This record gives sequence, C-alpha cells and structure tokens, in this order.
Amino acid sequence: MSRKIIHCDCDCFYAAVEMRDDPSLVGRPLAVGGKPGERGVVATCNYEARAFGVRSAMSSAHALRLCPHLLLLPPDFTRYRAASRQILAIYREYTALVEPLSLDEAYLDVTAVDRCRGSATLMAQEIRSRIHDEVGITASAGIAPNKFVAKVASDWRKPNGQFIVRPEEVDAFVAELPVKKIFGVGKVTAERLLRLGVETCGDLRGWGLADLAREFGSFGANLHRLCRGIDDRPVAPDRERKSLSVETTYNRDLPDLQACLEALPALVEEFSRRMARLRDGETVHKVFVKVKFSDFTQTTAECVDPAPGAETWARLLAEAHRRRGLPVRLLGVGVRFAACAAPDPQLPLFADADGVE
Repeated sequence: MSRKIIHCDCDCFYAAVEMRDDPSLVGRPLAVGGKPGERGVVATCNYEARAFGVRSAMSSAHALRLCPHLLLLPPDFTRYRAASRQILAIYREYTALVEPLSLDEAYLDVTAVDRCRGSATLMAQEIRSRIHDEVGITASAGIAPNKFVAKVASDWRKPNGQFIVRPEEVDAFVAELPVKKIFGVGKVTAERLLRLGVETCGDLRGWGLADLAREFGSFGANLHRLCRGIDDRPVAPDRERKSLSVETTYNRDLPDLQACLEALPALVEEFSRRMARLRDGETVHKVFVKVKFSDFTQTTAECVDPAPGAETWARLLAEAHRRRGLPVRLLGVGVRFAACAAPDPQLPLFADADGVE
C-alpha cells in the first residue's frame, strides 16, 4: 500500500507571526532578519517584499536596495517557538508520525489514520484550517506517496494552498521538475548538471547509475533514484541530531589567519555553551571548522576527534584558511555526532569540493 505523506509548511512563517501580532504591518513589504550594517541576512519575508525580488538568505543590504521602503524587523524567536509548539500540537492530534524539519514545517505520515475517512487531502485541509483559526497564520501542504514529492508539492500552491500528487501521477510530475528541486542539488551542482545538458529530472533519467556515480560519487545514486520519484525514507518522529554548530558573520572581514585565531576562542565558548544545553548526552565523532572568505567561497576542514581542544580547533582553522588565504567574513565551528558516523545511503552525501553548497 502506498504511503500517504503530508508536508506542511507555513507561509513566510516569521513574517506571518509579526503580521499576526501587529496588523498594521499587513500589506507592507516586510522582512525579518539582521541589520544591513552588520552583514545581516533576510531570514524570511512576506509576499509583498517578494514582489520586489527580496528572498530568504539574501543580504539585508541587498534587500533594501531592491525595496528601499522594506520594513526590516529583528527576529523574535520566543514568539516563533510558541507558535511552532501550537502547530506541532495540532499535527500530533492526527498522527504520532510527525517529523519536524524546522519551526514551521514538518512531514506527517497519515497512512494508517482513519480521521477524515482516511483522506490525506481532507486531513491537510483540516490541519491548515486549524492553523489559521488557532495560530492565526496560514500554511500550505503537499500530499504524495513519499517525502520528496510531498515537499515539492507543498510549494505548488503557496500561499495558503495545497497540492496532491497521486501514486499514478508521480512519474510524470517528477519528470518535468527542474533538477534543482532535488534536495542536495544546490546552485553549483545545478549549474554543473546544466553544463552536462541536464535541466529537468526527465533529462537526468537518460543517465545510467554507473555514469552518475562516476560523475557525482555517492550522490549519484540519490540523483538516479530521485529523478524517478523514488524515495523510501520513512517519516522519522525521533530523528537523531546529526550535528551541532555555531557561526558568526563579522562586521568587518578578518584580514588574516592571526585575526581568525584571535576570534576563535569566543566562537568555541559559545559552541561549548550550546553543547552543555543538549538534553541528552551526545558522543562526538568529528569536529569541523567552517570558513567563508571575502569572495563568498567557503570551505570546511574536519577531523575525527571525540574531545576537541584548543589545538584541534586552531589546526583545523589554519588548514581551512590556507586553502584560499583571503580575508574572512564568517567563521563557524561544530561537531558531527557518532550516531551519524555511518551515513544513510538514502540521504544526500555529495558536496562540491570547494564547499560552496
């Protein structure tokens, strides 16, 4: 029997909470993010702002150039988390198989649920209606036999809509998708595929598994499977934490390695505070340092070390910095946990060598 997977995703979540709490903001171009003078980025924006080309992950300075009258608000995660808890509580009234992806989106497996006469479409409609009535914001949903297609479908009728892809429709639906819709395919990989003559998932089906493995390594198997709409991953309500990290974007570029080394202790201290707050003890497998240079390229250096000290962090930082030797705009430190040392072959494993994805 095919699964019935719902992917629910709130519409411009942070901005929606702001507009809910201050109705005078409705209809105005609005973004939530960091200050432009501090190299802030847009976390999310409403649809009025998107009409000017403003997008998530865009620098706040660029967003203001596109939309000079953009209202830029700082994030208030206390209110966002409160709304998220309400939404998750609604999801869990329908099924115990809820896999949160972030504060505002989650997968729900409703295959065995009798509510709404067992109709995933009706359940999605009811859930979205309750989010609107009880939380005061809107959500969109995708319904499909697997997680990959459900997530793509949830974006099809945004905002405040839903789209269903039935089992017999999956093949044709996926064939028309741009390859950039495949999770794990970022800008660099999409451009690389385009150079190879691949623009859609249908184009990618012309490549054999061996050819994709030769060209993309272990990620080739993912491409081969997902371009055919095949995704057997279950909804995992108790997903293990894979990693923990912190990073800082500096107001002014750090000019050299010495300046980076001087900034490192404060970053490690913040990381240590977050590690101490984890509810369950996690076993560290690898540690890493991430560096983004002034030209926006980035790289990550990592090693196996269950108990990293100051020397490990400094050595990884030096290794990463040596790869470009440019001024640095962002530093990050983190760990990968032992439970995830053996990767799930169904998850994307490919990253471009320069780490720009």
